[in-house]
Amino acid sequence: MDEIRSVLIVGAGAVGSVVAATIHRARPGSAMLLANAARRARLQAEGLVINGERLELPLVSTNEPFPRGQEPGLAIVAVKNHQLPGAIAEMAPLVGAGTLILSLMNGIASEDDLAAAFGREKVLFAMIIGIDAVRELDRTTCTVGGTINFGVARNIPGSWDERVRRIASFFDAAGLKYAVPEDMVRTLWYKLMVNVGINQASAVLRAPYSVFQRVAEARRVMDAAMLELVAISRLRGTGLSEADLTSWYKTLDSLSPGGKTSMLQDVEAGRKTEVEIFAGTVIALGQESGLPTPVNRLLYDLIRTIELTR
Repeated sequence: MDEIRSVLIVGAGAVGSVVAATIHRARPGSAMLLANAARRARLQAEGLVINGERLELPLVSTNEPFPRGQEPGLAIVAVKNHQLPGAIAEMAPLVGAGTLILSLMNGIASEDDLAAAFGREKVLFAMIIGIDAVRELDRTTCTVGGTINFGVARNIPGSWDERVRRIASFFDAAGLKYAVPEDMVRTLWYKLMVNVGINQASAVLRAPYSVFQRVAEARRVMDAAMLELVAISRLRGTGLSEADLTSWYKTLDSLSPGGKTSMLQDVEAGRKTEVEIFAGTVIALGQESGLPTPVNRLLYDLIRTIELTR
């Protein structure tokens, strides 16, 4: 397979914009933003602003497909879950035979949706953790860029899948911090555990990371939500344990105290949250597994109330 020379960024929110900016600084012109007409007009007028720096990245759209054989080698999808069907339709004309796809979306289902649209062979598992980006309009601030974890379901050290090696080589050249865990399914469940805890608790408490770094009561709310998923994971054999909470604390304490989770940002901006793929997923998995999930049920009801009454 040819080396990856260009990347299509689908979703230039907090995560997508930071990833795009990192690639652009190392390899100018190789990160392209998928932009519809309204988004294109804003980006052409204002650029992509990261930590006060305006960046001019190439913009592409469904109406301007690439010549055959010149499609991007990688597409990184970083939209909200309810935006994914629209994103799939927009990116479809831009994905070529050799385009690989990584989803940095929350939850554990986006890979299946992308695989159904583009083919299982194109879609690898991925997630990003430890990023503290905050997005306001078309401006993003970020002090910690996080780590992209990606790979096939099982990654054998020293014997990675060729697709994994291609992406890793590009990430090395682009200055993106990454890891290739041996067990990507467990890694995705770990990210879901983190989101179920910190995202939902922060949205209800309207609290930045500093509150969870210093207030024990806030951590207990976060922990209670995460432990319900740990119990389900233990029953289903996906590898989570109470030790994963300690691992998360180390990451949490490294984040900017003033940083905010994506769900808190959504609540403050009056946008739809992703509560269905956080608490909603835990509730559904609990019902399938015969385990109670009262904390996530309460968080679900509280966050839906916030959405319905603002």
